[in-house]
Amino acid sequence: MYKVENSFLTMKPLKNLFYCLSLLATMLLVVSCDDDDPDPENPEELITTVNITLTPTGTGGTVVTWSFVDLDGEGGNAPTITAPALAAGTTYNAAIELLNESETPAEDITAEVSGEALDHQFFFTGTAITNQLVSLTYDDEDSESNPIGLKFILTTGQTGGTGTLTVTLRHEPDKNATGVSSGDITNAGGETDIEVDFDVVVQ
Repeated sequence: MYKVENSFLTMKPLKNLFYCLSLLATMLLVVSCDDDDPDPENPEELITTVNITLTPTGTGGTVVTWSFVDLDGEGGNAPTITAPALAAGTTYNAAIELLNESETPAEDITAEVSGEALDHQFFFTGTAITNQLVSLTYDDEDSESNPIGLKFILTTGQTGGTGTLTVTLRHEPDKNATGVSSGDITNAGGETDIEVDFDVVVQ
């Protein structure tokens, strides 16, 4: 009888030990799986500055640079936005530059977006387009022949006027959704990296 009780007392701590070791192994396995995620989410970029350089085609004309600067980010001081007037009846080759100037030296986000072109697309909306003050077409594409928008062609109407052009950069949009390849943001989905409203003046 003494031996049976002694055996029981010896096995109970061993069972508890095996249970604890099994639980620990399971926890380590879960943590290991999380750390080894082969497809981590691609984080959004921090963009403090947007520069759009508009170069008129042909001879003559004046190069125009629109800019948006918000160094302290959303919710701080109001951004500084400048958009000099465009000439009527003119076609411009436009190029977008993106910077993170919260770092020193400033980080070039343009190269990052270009390198991750499949996951990014610019969209252009606003009254300047709906009122035919300007028209835009994409002038670049990713490896799957879908537009990016870092480069585009902007053509102003023959008469002057004012309107708003909203420039939106979407992160991981659905480029295969209806209308997205032609610049329709309605079905694009994804997350907005940055959205800027420029007051457009054509004269």
